[in-house]
Amino acid sequence: MNSRIFGLIYGGFSYLIFFLTFNYAILFIGNIFVPVGLDSLPTDGSILFAILINISLIMLFGIQHSVMARPRFKRWLTRYIPQHLERSTYVLVSTLFFFPLIFCWQPMGGVIWSVQEPMAVGLIYAIFAIGWGILFLASFQLNHFDLFGLRQVWLYFRGREYTHLPFQTPWLYRYMRHPLYVGLLIGLWAAPTMTVTHFALALACTLYVRVGAHYEEQDLQQHLPEYTQYREDVSAFVPGVLSNKYLKSNSNIQTQES
Repeated sequence: MNSRIFGLIYGGFSYLIFFLTFNYAILFIGNIFVPVGLDSLPTDGSILFAILINISLIMLFGIQHSVMARPRFKRWLTRYIPQHLERSTYVLVSTLFFFPLIFCWQPMGGVIWSVQEPMAVGLIYAIFAIGWGILFLASFQLNHFDLFGLRQVWLYFRGREYTHLPFQTPWLYRYMRHPLYVGLLIGLWAAPTMTVTHFALALACTLYVRVGAHYEEQDLQQHLPEYTQYREDVSAFVPGVLSNKYLKSNSNIQTQES
């Protein structure tokens, strides 16, 4: 098979697997239109066993996701696979590790809170939807297709050289450095019913986000001199306002999240 056609199929397949898995995970976390949701998992096993399994799942995903996002690993990987397939491979492998994190997460029993009033439930689900909306919007502001490897394989298919995008600080990135993570956290914590199972997953992901963002920003500061000033002027997770002076003097800042 022609390498250009293979690359296009491989990139499209990797993205499709991610898209289906991630969207099903949103429904699973929100207990929406799925046979068994996160807050309705049966709790008939050992709590100790559940804790050990859940810790193992989050560690496996965290290690894989962080290691493969590091520039040194990317340089090593592209010694064995073509450069244009590196991002698609990252997306595919991350999805394969994300799948068991969601679908093998063990129930731990107990309910921390349960909101029953219909208007309050509706409001919480609206916040839930806003969170995931922020995540998807942030990905498109970065360039969704480059972030998930589709632009790379498309350019290779067209016989054109890949060029890194000089991302600006678009709307969401003027108020917070990590809107992708903020959207994820809102989606995880906005729940009318919060079981211990759900709480454990949300807490584990929150801790991972905090650690992952730290190492991600170290990489950005090493490769982008402008990022140090951007980091000083813009809050990581709590929305603030980027100064007009900074916007005028720094129009091109890459803020690509892994």
